[in-house]
Amino acid sequence: MSDFSLQFLPLLSWPVVIGVAVLAAAVAALCLLARLRGAWLRTLVLGLFVLSLTGPILTREQRAVLPNVVALVVDRSASQSLDERTRQTDAARDELSRQIKALGNTELRVVEAGGGVKSGADGTQLFAPLATALSDVPPDRVGGAILLTDGVVHDVPARAAALGFKAPLHALITGREDERDRQISLVEAPRFGLVKQATTIRFRVVDRGPNMPSTAGVILRRDGEEIARTTVPVGELSSLQVPIEHAGVNVVELEAETVPGELSSVNNRAVLQIEGIREKMRVLLVSGEPNAGERTWRNLLKADANVELVHFTILRPPQKGDGTPINELSLIQFPTHRLFDEEINRFDLIIFDRYAQEGLLPAAYFDNMTEFVRNGGAILLASGADYASENSLWGTGLAEILPASPSGNVLYQPYRPEISPLGKRHPVTRDLPGGNVNPPAWGQWFTTVETKLREGSAVMTGARGDPLLVLAHQGKGRVALLLSDHAWLWARGYEGGGPHVDLLRRLSHWLLKEPDLDEEALRARAVGRDITVERQTMAETAAPVELTGPNGEKVRLALKPEKPGLWSAVYSTDVMGLWRAEDGALQAITNVGPANPREFQDLLSTPDRLKGIAGETGGSVERLATASGLSIPAVRAVGAGSAYGGSGWIGLKRSEASVVQGIDTIPLFAGLLGLALLLGGVTLLWAREGR
Repeated sequence: MSDFSLQFLPLLSWPVVIGVAVLAAAVAALCLLARLRGAWLRTLVLGLFVLSLTGPILTREQRAVLPNVVALVVDRSASQSLDERTRQTDAARDELSRQIKALGNTELRVVEAGGGVKSGADGTQLFAPLATALSDVPPDRVGGAILLTDGVVHDVPARAAALGFKAPLHALITGREDERDRQISLVEAPRFGLVKQATTIRFRVVDRGPNMPSTAGVILRRDGEEIARTTVPVGELSSLQVPIEHAGVNVVELEAETVPGELSSVNNRAVLQIEGIREKMRVLLVSGEPNAGERTWRNLLKADANVELVHFTILRPPQKGDGTPINELSLIQFPTHRLFDEEINRFDLIIFDRYAQEGLLPAAYFDNMTEFVRNGGAILLASGADYASENSLWGTGLAEILPASPSGNVLYQPYRPEISPLGKRHPVTRDLPGGNVNPPAWGQWFTTVETKLREGSAVMTGARGDPLLVLAHQGKGRVALLLSDHAWLWARGYEGGGPHVDLLRRLSHWLLKEPDLDEEALRARAVGRDITVERQTMAETAAPVELTGPNGEKVRLALKPEKPGLWSAVYSTDVMGLWRAEDGALQAITNVGPANPREFQDLLSTPDRLKGIAGETGGSVERLATASGLSIPAVRAVGAGSAYGGSGWIGLKRSEASVVQGIDTIPLFAGLLGLALLLGGVTLLWAREGR
């Protein structure tokens, strides 16, 4: 493509050239007015002279027409994976790409978009990726944009001017026109709840599509266990009560029954995590004869603002037999009936610190404590020689739940408490400061009650490797045996002391069922697009974990050992929503991206959201699926100002933009050509005058 133009490069400055031109024009005018012979020839010669002074140059530009740039935006959001939408999208992408490339002089840019974790946006994002893809293209080179989407787009600009180009925008909609779908929407979802109390969840079941029922069945689950089933009216606000059974995360699920022929059941279920909080952890501490460790326990429990401590100390040692009646041993009577019968279930933990049975508590009360543990309570025995004595608590009804039986001997010899191989995997004793070296970097103890392990886990060992700290589950509750009364030596800093605060706090929190200290636990957490799955187990291996995404995607993860008893794996995803981790025994959930992704709030395909902006650009919005199958429109290149669409076709604007590749210049009055013209004119003038 060549363009010619005339330019001037004067030999003198323009004022001088203009002055000469004016003078020449005056002379020519006088000659013409006087009707002198040869006046026209004089005028021609003068004109050629003035023209030679202007330096006329003929310029020829070599131009290359620039290709049109067309963006084909392919929606890859989660909702596009439903039904036949992926197949429709891929088929339309391939056919449109072929047609656009066949137009010639057209550059096609295919943009995979739709949101996800990478974009950091909530919902389907198509226009932001479109703007990025065309950011380096001048507006006059943009031939148009085509969106392949289900129409559920969340970043549609208010006006076409925000697009940054003046070309048609077309949208081809996947999905079917007669789609049906049911969604359960959380209206009020509490994040916290008090343990042993119920919290309220408010929700609404929403149906979209033709011929939907007026009611829906809803199932309520907590930690995978069904706790309620009801029927609610569709479209109306409903509520259910959820009892919070334990501290930590309570996984609550609401699931609405599916509708025949509905688009997807992925949004029929809503999952939330309610953090169980104890209003006050009530602890009953019963100390036997006064001992140095009593203050250690009291200080530890009183330092926790969330603990409500009730403490009684038996001041008379069992060997003192002065005949004083029991009810006269203190100014305040020990309310045994109230504590161990009427209000025992109000406590979360009962601690016996060097307590020997002295007849203060009837046998029935120990039976009550056994039931208290089996129903979910906890008991800790911090024992010394009392556990090996004739008055040992082993001789009461508590023996049914105690994990180790005393032999009657107490080992009096120095030793450093050690974490057992099993204890290295237990969250109570794993990573205790100073415990991962041999010998442990903490002070010595001097007593161990000799026992025989019946059940549970000996997580620490004492003299001769005998059990020192034994943990056991009984029914719904927990029991712990600390078979030495020398923990206070660490508190006093003897031989450098030891991690008494860490050990005793972890021990009490394990008894109180703090989730972080469970021996068997499955946890999942999401940071950005990475899901970290952790499996705490006392076993030597951990089973693979299956991850299930909000779109039904399933991924099998093999866990790797991170430390003794702790296995983990990391999975990266771009799919936002709730992910469930299961290993056959336990489950955990985590949320990737926003808590309630807009992507799953409305799954029905629709042309309505894009009609406004497409119409403003001259483009069109059409469904790909028809009654007879898939209908992909033909693509045509049309001139600016023409119609950009019609029955069965869509148009792209043809750009006339070009770029200069080279310039040729031809001086018209330079060299032999200019000299010949001037000499020819002078010669003609001389010949005419010579006549």
